[in-house]
Amino acid sequence: MGATDDSTIGRRARTIRRRRGLSVEVAAGLAGISTGYLSLLERGLRRFQRRGLLEDLAGALGCSVADLTGQPYVPVDRDTADALSALPAIREALHSYGSDEVPDVTPRPLAQLTRWAAEANEHTTQARYSLAGRNLGAVLTELTAHAHTAAASERALAATAAVVACFAAGVLASRTGHADLAVAAAQRGYELAAHHDDAAGLGFARWYWAMELTSVAARDRAHAVAAVGLDELTGSVSTGHTADTRPAEVAGMLNLQQARAAARHHRADDAHAHLSEAADLADRIGERNGFGLHFGPTNVAAWRLAINIELGEGARAAEDFARAPVDVAALESAERSSSLHLDMARALSQHGAERDAEAIRHLDTADRIAPSRTRPDPIARELVETLARRARRRVWELDSLRNRFGVN
Repeated sequence: MGATDDSTIGRRARTIRRRRGLSVEVAAGLAGISTGYLSLLERGLRRFQRRGLLEDLAGALGCSVADLTGQPYVPVDRDTADALSALPAIREALHSYGSDEVPDVTPRPLAQLTRWAAEANEHTTQARYSLAGRNLGAVLTELTAHAHTAAASERALAATAAVVACFAAGVLASRTGHADLAVAAAQRGYELAAHHDDAAGLGFARWYWAMELTSVAARDRAHAVAAVGLDELTGSVSTGHTADTRPAEVAGMLNLQQARAAARHHRADDAHAHLSEAADLADRIGERNGFGLHFGPTNVAAWRLAINIELGEGARAAEDFARAPVDVAALESAERSSSLHLDMARALSQHGAERDAEAIRHLDTADRIAPSRTRPDPIARELVETLARRARRRVWELDSLRNRFGVN
């Protein structure tokens, strides 16, 4: 089952490699993989199970990750189509004015705009991207105006709300396959945060900027942005019961981002060191939700699973996770819960066909929780094809997944 066609990532990789005039041997060497493995990938006999592998191969071929994945995809459901309709206004908001320029608008009341930005952020957390995008471009423009023109006592509040709006816009763009727009939104959030004296807000903006830089394979810059963010938070982190824990939460997320980046660079020791730093902070402050990040022991456990998959240790990570299961409800986020089930499916698939039934169940759960999160994800789509190719008989759940993902 699961025959390949010219739209698969492997076939695109082969086309680009040939147009670049690269042999399989040279391209594989540049990507840090074996010639045989690249050949299997190109022929669709192996699938892309790690995001880091996509980035490695894109770098070797001198193309973008999107060139390989073919993103953005044609939406396969109404919610994703509605989310896409919000992107032109977001793009206009980001490109019509620089971060130092005052938009030529009369903004609505700051309290109202701040509430809308928070609601958009919560919608992205729950994978309700079409709702998150409603009027978001205008909200971003008007909050930027407030950040420059509000009374001094309100300017920091306006800037923080604008950063949150940039975050929501970036998540929306990223989840619909528009990585470059997501990077632009993240960078604008950082630029706005840099104008104001809020260590936690600036750290949050740096964390998200580093996240999106990683998604377009700008690994060195992502590492530098996150490293500076951790340095800037030195001295601001407090974990007492009465303290503002936002700096500690952001420091924890920055460590998780650095762990993810190290895993994609194949630096296992660095990845585990940053994971340990994040776990220590999470143990000290417990479950928190500053900036809607849901940082705490549960989220650290979820990130550990994803990072171990990038390190090629998914099979062991799945066993470890099963022995010490987390309370998914503690994440309070459909997007994170869906991502966790997707990662469990990816991890189980690294066992080989013997755990595919469990992988299918987790992937089905991920899609039912947040279809707009899973269906545009190239790794999730590759996983559907992997499971279909390995299936020895037709499985209704797998056929249903292929139909829902539009990968028949």
